[in-house]
Amino acid sequence: MRCTYCMPKEVFGRDYQFLEHDHLLSFEEITRIVQIFVSLGGRKVRVTGGEPLLRRQLPRLIETLADMPDLEDLTLTTNGVLLPQYAQALANAGLKRVTVSLDSLDDAVFQAMNDAGITVDQVLEGIEAAAKAGLKPIKINTVVKKGVNDQSIMDLARHFHGSGHIVRFIEFMDVGATNGWRLDDVVPACQIVDRINADLPIEPLEPNYQGEVAGRWRYRDGGGEIGVIASVSEPFCSNCTRARLSADGKLYTCLFASEGHDLRALLRGGASENDLTQSIRSIWRDRTDRYSQLRTAQTLQQPKVEMSYIGG
Repeated sequence: MRCTYCMPKEVFGRDYQFLEHDHLLSFEEITRIVQIFVSLGGRKVRVTGGEPLLRRQLPRLIETLADMPDLEDLTLTTNGVLLPQYAQALANAGLKRVTVSLDSLDDAVFQAMNDAGITVDQVLEGIEAAAKAGLKPIKINTVVKKGVNDQSIMDLARHFHGSGHIVRFIEFMDVGATNGWRLDDVVPACQIVDRINADLPIEPLEPNYQGEVAGRWRYRDGGGEIGVIASVSEPFCSNCTRARLSADGKLYTCLFASEGHDLRALLRGGASENDLTQSIRSIWRDRTDRYSQLRTAQTLQQPKVEMSYIGG
């Protein structure tokens, strides 16, 4: 896919220079970093992307990570298209659950957003395959952009109501500074909640754990729950417990960060376990990222400001 809010073709087009394979972390290097994070108290790993199922022999990495004794949760985020092929192998390898991206049940809207001709049925087939493989509870991520797919909110809520799957509606975010983000394109979480509550009454739930990014809501009729991620209107920087390791070995302490810390250079430069541990500990301890809070404060002061990528 070339989802317009993550990888717009005007930025990631035919001439875009993607990373050479030897620039990517090997499975062994990924495992080494994850082991250090687990030793420092990390308890959850999410394999994401891009599209992680495009990585060859991914179940081998999953199996290695799943064998770590202190890792409590191992999950994967995917666009779902390749799940019919890989869901059972991933479950056999030790993956516990998946999150699948699906922005609309309307094919025209969905294809316009994924910009690759992928159909809704392809993703629904992937969700079904994951369910059959036992990768539950399945979460459905929906990025809501005003005037594009906000009319799909209720269709998705009704479709997955009572299914056991959890739809999570996400405010349109400026991920990677490549999507021409504007505050005018954001449907605030409170409005999403109000729309759903008017048709399918819901009530709030307590977070599952400290630092959970999605606000949880339960259908009053027992039809399950939904989540709403309000990273724009209600930033959660102060409770953030997440770090991101990029495919080329950069450690980011904020989803929106444009610069990371190069762990690949340490890995391939002969750093000891103690060297790596101390470096990661120092990066985490000294982190000062508050991008969402700062961005929100600035946009509230100047509500008409527009943020766009360079060179698009």
